[in-house]
Amino acid sequence: MRPGEPSRTAYGAAAHRAVHQELEGGRIFRDPLAWRILGADRETVLARAREADRPWLRQFIAVRHRFAEDRLAAAVERGTRQVVVLGAGLDTFAYRNPYAGVVVFEVDFPATGAWKAERLGEAGIPVPEGTAFVGCDFEREDFRERLVAAGFEAGRPAYFLWLGVVPYLSREAVETTLGRIGGLPGAEVVLDYAAPTAGLSRRDRATRAAFERRVAALGEPLTGSWSPEDMAGILRRAGFDQVEDLGRAEIMERLLDLPADTPGGGGHVVHARASLSPG
Repeated sequence: MRPGEPSRTAYGAAAHRAVHQELEGGRIFRDPLAWRILGADRETVLARAREADRPWLRQFIAVRHRFAEDRLAAAVERGTRQVVVLGAGLDTFAYRNPYAGVVVFEVDFPATGAWKAERLGEAGIPVPEGTAFVGCDFEREDFRERLVAAGFEAGRPAYFLWLGVVPYLSREAVETTLGRIGGLPGAEVVLDYAAPTAGLSRRDRATRAAFERRVAALGEPLTGSWSPEDMAGILRRAGFDQVEDLGRAEIMERLLDLPADTPGGGGHVVHARASLSPG
């Protein structure tokens, strides 16, 4: 993040969600607000997507949202009524929230939040009652304090969507954030992370390297990768006692109905639940 500027990778992720609605017909993840909140010329965005030819990234972004919102539906069934979108960017869940009585807190850098507010106003997307934006710098501030000040009830279960953020944070910030989430009773989180490239094919390693160069040029470099074992250890130490981690093979077979060895990079999606009585 460049000081005072909204996240450029947040815009890129939003563009991928919108293009997915068109080029794949929203087959993996439906987002009826994706194009409206993007606020860009549809044909220009589609032309750039076709020229870039990165369907694997677009599909992974769609997969992580579908996975997160599927697990969210189950959490709501269990009684969760608080949703926190960490690093909200141009995420639209709060504005198409189908669950009566569920409140949504969006947490992000103040500059990104201000940019999103402008986009919502220009697109004519109303902000539902029970939605709050919380400005926070994950590397330097305790987002839980900011949440409580905004009306979050720390003693009640909450579901955290933390998508497209972990790969850009320091290890310390990731561990601290997960510790703060895992310290809440009955908390759940869905996140995505990049696995090491050692187990990837030459083609997938080249694809990852190209992606790393692009985001670094935007001023938002990737900061590292985690093995599934490493991430599981971090989650356990943070207080999560149930962890579901899907790598490429599981994503391809279970969510995309494709062969397990289909090329697709090293992205993982994880769902973790903490005990109702942590610590």
